[in-house]
Amino acid sequence: MASKNKQPQSWGRYPSVKNNQILPVYWRNELPDLASIDQSILPYGYGRSYGDSCLNEDGVSVDISHLKNFISFDTERGIIRCEAGVSLADVLEVAVPRGWFLPVTPGTKFVSVGGAIANDVHGKNHHAAGTFGCHVLRFELVRSSGEHLICSPEQHSELFRATIGGLGLTGVILWAEFRLHKIVNPFIDMESIRFDSLDEFFELSAASDKDYDYTVSWVDLLIGGQKLCRGKFSRGNHNQDPDLAKKYKPKTLPLMVPIDFPSFALNTFTVKAFNEAYYHVQLEKEVKKVVPYDPFFYPLDAIHNWNRIYGKRGFFQYQFVVPFENGRDAMHKCIHHIQQAGEGSFLTVLKQFGHIKSPGMLSFPRPGITLALDFSNHGERTRTFMNELDTIVEDNGGVLYPAKDARMSAESFKKYYPQWQEFEKYIDPKFSSSFWRRVTQGTDRKTPLYI
Repeated sequence: MASKNKQPQSWGRYPSVKNNQILPVYWRNELPDLASIDQSILPYGYGRSYGDSCLNEDGVSVDISHLKNFISFDTERGIIRCEAGVSLADVLEVAVPRGWFLPVTPGTKFVSVGGAIANDVHGKNHHAAGTFGCHVLRFELVRSSGEHLICSPEQHSELFRATIGGLGLTGVILWAEFRLHKIVNPFIDMESIRFDSLDEFFELSAASDKDYDYTVSWVDLLIGGQKLCRGKFSRGNHNQDPDLAKKYKPKTLPLMVPIDFPSFALNTFTVKAFNEAYYHVQLEKEVKKVVPYDPFFYPLDAIHNWNRIYGKRGFFQYQFVVPFENGRDAMHKCIHHIQQAGEGSFLTVLKQFGHIKSPGMLSFPRPGITLALDFSNHGERTRTFMNELDTIVEDNGGVLYPAKDARMSAESFKKYYPQWQEFEKYIDPKFSSSFWRRVTQGTDRKTPLYI
C-alpha cells in the first residue's frame, strides 16, 4: 500500500514517477527494518538532483530529510558532524557566525549533506578544493543486512569510495563528518567581467584560476557568428576584513514562482531576450564589488520554486565535461550544434575543472572544461537533439553528470563510466534507482515525455 507522504520528485520535474511506499525516518536509531522490505530501496532527501538518480519508480523511498540534528562541531578545527538530512543551508546557518564556510558548495544550498556526498557535488572552487567528497572524513552507513558501518579512508575504505558519488545505492547514510573552510566574514570580494568570445573565456580562466578560489561564467550561446558566445566571468575570494562580520544581515527568500508557466513561455525568442538584457545590465566591462555570500553562490535560491518556469513538462539539465586537450574543439562543436538546433538554454554555465582527484569511484568532475545547460522538455525533438550532443561529447573523450541526467542511454553511460562494474560490487543488494536500472539494464521509464 502506497504511503500518503508526498511522492518524491526531482528538480527537473521529469520523469514523474510513483513510489509504492515512502518511509520517513525521524530518528537515526529508528531506521526501518530494511531487510524486511521486498522491493527496491533508495534514500531520498530534498530532490535537488535534476534527473532520476533520486527516484525509485515502483519501489520504496527512505525519506531522510527529517534527520536534521547536529551531533558535534569542533569550532577550533572546523570539523562538523551532523545527520544526513541536515541541509547545506542549515550548516551555513550554524557555521558562518562562527567563522567557517562550506569547503565546497553547489549552486543551491537546499541540498542535504547525504545528497552532497551521494552526488559528490562540486562548485565554483573545484580547481582549488576539488569536490565535496574530498573533505568528508567519515560517515555511518546502514546496509539492508542491518550492518552499521563507519566508513572512512581507513575503515571500510572501498565502501567509503563507492558511497561518495555513489548515487545513494550503497546504503543509507545516517550521519557524516567533514571539514569546513575558515573565513573572516560572510562576504566575497567579487569581480564580474564581460567577455565577447569563447577564446576570451579561456583567457580569463587561465588568468584567474591561480589567484581566485572561485571562478564561473554565465554564457549566452545564441549570438551566432565566429565568436560563438559571450557572457560574464565571475571570480572571487573570501573577504579578509574582520569589521565586515558585524555588518552581515541574512535575507529571507524574497521571490517565488507561484504557478507553472505555460509550455510556450520559454523559447528561443524569450531566452534571447533574457540573455540580451542580462548581458547588458552590467554597463562596464569589469565590475568589482564586496557582496554577501548568498548572491555570489546561490543567486537562484532567491527565487523559490524557480523550476516552475519550465511548466508541468519539466526540463532537462545537460552537463558534461571534456578533457583540456579536446576542450576548445569540443566546445566549438557543441555550441555550433546548439545554435543550429535553435535550442535556447535559459541557464548556461561554463567553467574549468581542476586536477584535484575525488575519492569517489563514480564521481563526475575531472580535469577539463564543463558546460551545464537546461532545455525545456519538448519531447522527442529535445531528446534527439541531446542524443546528437552526446555523440560530440563521446567523440571528444567527455562524460555526462549522472546527478543531472534523465535520458542518457545504457551504452553511453558504460562508455563514460567503465568503472561501473567495479562500483556495482558495493551496491547494497536491496538498493536500486530509476537511473541505475536505465543506465545498466537499458530499462527506460514508463513516464511519457509529455506530462
